[in-house]
Amino acid sequence: MSGSIVSVGIDVASTHVDVAVSGAVLPKSCERVSNDQAGQELLAQALVPLQPALVLMEATGGYEAELACGLQAAGLRVAVVNPKMARDFAKAMQQLAKTDRIDARTLAQLAAVLAQRPDAERFVRPLSAPEQQDLAALVNRRRQLVAMQLAERQRLRLARAVARPSIEAMLQAIARQLDDVEAEMVAHVERHHGEAAKLLQQVKGIGKIAAATLLGELPELGQLNRRQICALVGVAPYANDSGTTRGRRRIAGGRFEIRRALYMATLTATRHNATIKAFYERLVAAGKLPKVALIACMRKLLTHLNALMRQAAPHAAA
Repeated sequence: MSGSIVSVGIDVASTHVDVAVSGAVLPKSCERVSNDQAGQELLAQALVPLQPALVLMEATGGYEAELACGLQAAGLRVAVVNPKMARDFAKAMQQLAKTDRIDARTLAQLAAVLAQRPDAERFVRPLSAPEQQDLAALVNRRRQLVAMQLAERQRLRLARAVARPSIEAMLQAIARQLDDVEAEMVAHVERHHGEAAKLLQQVKGIGKIAAATLLGELPELGQLNRRQICALVGVAPYANDSGTTRGRRRIAGGRFEIRRALYMATLTATRHNATIKAFYERLVAAGKLPKVALIACMRKLLTHLNALMRQAAPHAAA
């Protein structure tokens, strides 16, 4: 197997991970390890000598984060992909059965395919510094609180009088927590990402929350070219042509939470950012649907922010 590509697939669960290797032999003791520091260190020690071209795992709501960072710190190239991407690959390979071990083997096969792509680097997860991980956690917690607040407000609208005091008390508690988390998030940004945040907020439409979201959950900003960053976020249009039929271009995939924050920022930019506003009005005047024009503006705004961060990279580090 000296000429074959070594690839690794890891199926992640809350308490353990199943590991499969293609192109090399993994010790039996490492085919399933605990998803804790001891297990992660054991797995890293086993994988480093194999020198895999790519280690692939699915996003599992955060259970994969510590493992991915640990393997990267050991010098391995790690990619975290959307579970739908992995499942679609399994179906294409006619792998209809689904168990943890089968999923790990399928991920190893997918890793071998991705590792040979000329754009393989766009799948590789950048190594996050601890302060960036903390910021991402604060951004995510704020998002959870906002969702809870919205749910309670909707319940309040339909609640009977006997239940209203409980809901109102919850709303007050959530509001206090939201204020605390936002204050901590802003302070964290100023402490660790001050220069980068100021740079982003110079662009009209980008406020403190949008800047924190971009810095916390899009560490690739400024490190990829415009096509790659747009595809990563999910604002790149994809062709839908067949024969003589030219279908409508659509966006797909990407990071939904980043796209949602960027959408709200773009709405503001179409009113207060002269460049984005003129671009939006020109597209609408040319007959584009308002939502299509808005997506194009999102792409333009993201491209501009990416260029700013790339140009200022030597100076934006906190």
